Amino acid sequence: MLKVNATTKPSHFVLVHGAGHGAWCWYKVATLLRSAGHKVTTMDLTASGINPVQVSQVNSSLVYYAKPLMDFIASLPTTMENVILVGHSLGGLSISLAMETFPRKISVAVFVTAFMPGLDFSYAEISQEIMRRNDSLMDSTLIYNNGPNNPPNALIFGPNMLASKFYQLSPPEDLVLGLSLLRPHDEFSNEELFNKQLKLTKEKYGSVQRVFIVCDRDLILEESLQRWMIERNPPHEVIVINEADHMVMFSKPLDLFSSLEQVAHKYS
Repeated sequence: MLKVNATTKPSHFVLVHGAGHGAWCWYKVATLLRSAGHKVTTMDLTASGINPVQVSQVNSSLVYYAKPLMDFIASLPTTMENVILVGHSLGGLSISLAMETFPRKISVAVFVTAFMPGLDFSYAEISQEIMRRNDSLMDSTLIYNNGPNNPPNALIFGPNMLASKFYQLSPPEDLVLGLSLLRPHDEFSNEELFNKQLKLTKEKYGSVQRVFIVCDRDLILEESLQRWMIERNPPHEVIVINEADHMVMFSKPLDLFSSLEQVAHKYS
């Protein structure tokens, strides 16, 4: 059995998945963390994993999408429990909302090749930069929940896109798992609503320590894009995992586990 570093207190890791995925995607890393003596919480955000809500009901509301996470953190005691909040990919938006709402309950927030908005750095800017660099959705499907005469507001990634850009370095069985469990996700296309719901402040969001984990072989949020976010919203520390695709929890689970242990040792 893995043991916690002798100088590291057991921490409480809260792992937040990315677009279309669910709590299931953390099964390898959650097992490693628990085996090392840490407490681990994973959850399905709204309309994700086995959450019964349908994506059409999210309707561009980050508050509603992140509600399972927000309800969970609200239930935690006010005394510090060494909570380490980890967000992957689109999960960076949900953990940013949690940081702004519950800054005193979070020891450190870890953005794993994730969207990392800042005080003067919006989700819209990040999305526009992603589209500028790569506007091909390949075989993904846009979903028009508000009717064909309105812009699409949801998306489900296609099998070829998952295989070639998300899971290209991951074990084939994890790709099969992803293809079996993936769900459509909201695109948060209502910019006015999104900006109203995610107002980040220096006093709250800015008071929480941040670490960014770079994945150098990510073909969705390419390393240069990750560095672009880091330059515009510098975290306290940057950790690099080499030979990791976007789904680092599958392609490099031991490296991600070691990086999270490093964060726990330094920031908890």
